Amino acid sequence: MRAKTNSTAKNKPIGIFDSGFGGLTVMSAVNKVLPGENLIYFGDTAHVPYGSKSKNTVIKFSKDIAAFLTKSNIKMLVIACNTASAFALPVLKKQMTIPVVGVIEPGAKAAVTATKNKKIGIIGTEGTVGSNSYYKAVKKISKATVFQQACPLFVPLVEEGLNKGAITDEIVKLYVKPLTAKKIDTLILGCTHYPLLKNTLKKIAGKNIRLIDSANATASSVKKILEENAMTSGKNSGGKLLFYASDNPEKFQKIGSRFFTNKIKNVKKVYLE
Repeated sequence: MRAKTNSTAKNKPIGIFDSGFGGLTVMSAVNKVLPGENLIYFGDTAHVPYGSKSKNTVIKFSKDIAAFLTKSNIKMLVIACNTASAFALPVLKKQMTIPVVGVIEPGAKAAVTATKNKKIGIIGTEGTVGSNSYYKAVKKISKATVFQQACPLFVPLVEEGLNKGAITDEIVKLYVKPLTAKKIDTLILGCTHYPLLKNTLKKIAGKNIRLIDSANATASSVKKILEENAMTSGKNSGGKLLFYASDNPEKFQKIGSRFFTNKIKNVKKVYLE
C-alpha cells in the first residue's frame, strides 16, 4: 500500500484510538519499535465498551474520533480496537486520505505464520467474534480451521486488576478449554485487553499453544507502511506522547498505566458528541 505523501509528513504524528484503555498495549508496541515517532492516543472512555454495541454505533464513534485526530494533522491512523477494526476500518479507509491500519489483519497474518497444525483459536469480545472479522481474515490467506470464543468477562477482569488468581483461572478455563479441546496450536488474543492476561492464558492453554498478540503484529505493520511510504520521522528516540480521553481522565491515567510501558501523565479530556 502506497499513499501519496510529501516531505512534511515525516514530522506529523500517528493517531491511535480505542474504546478505552486496551489500545494502549498497541501504542506501547508502536512506541517500542518506533521510539522517534510522535503518538497521539484517544481513549473513548465515555462510551466504553464497544464490544457490546451495534455496528452503526461503533462506526459513528470511530468516525467522530478520526475527525478529532485529523485536526492534529496525523500522517497515519491506527484503530487499536478489535471491535472498531471489525466494523469501522473499511469505512475509514474509504473516507481518509492517509493510511489507516486496524489490528485484525496483522493478527491474522501472524497466526497463519505461527500455526503448524492449521488449527487456530480466536478469543475476543462479543462484537469482534460476532463480526467474524478474524475468521474471514484468516480464511482469506489460509485454509486453516478456525474456532472462535467470545469472552465477555475478560475486559472487566483486566480493568479491575484481576490478571491472576483463582477467580481469573476459573473464568479463563471456562472460555479457553473448549478451544484447547479442538487441538488448536495457536490462539489469537482478539482484544487489546487480553495481553494483560497472558500469564494466566499460557498456564491454562498450555505451553504448546502459541499466543498471538495483535499489538506487536500491528506495530510491525505500522512500521512497514511508514517505511514503504518514506514517512518515518528518521529519529531513534524522543517521540512525543499525547493522551486524550472522552471521560474521567484521572481514571484513564490510573488504569491506563497498567497497559502502557511508562507512567501516563497529563491526560486531556475531550468529549465527542
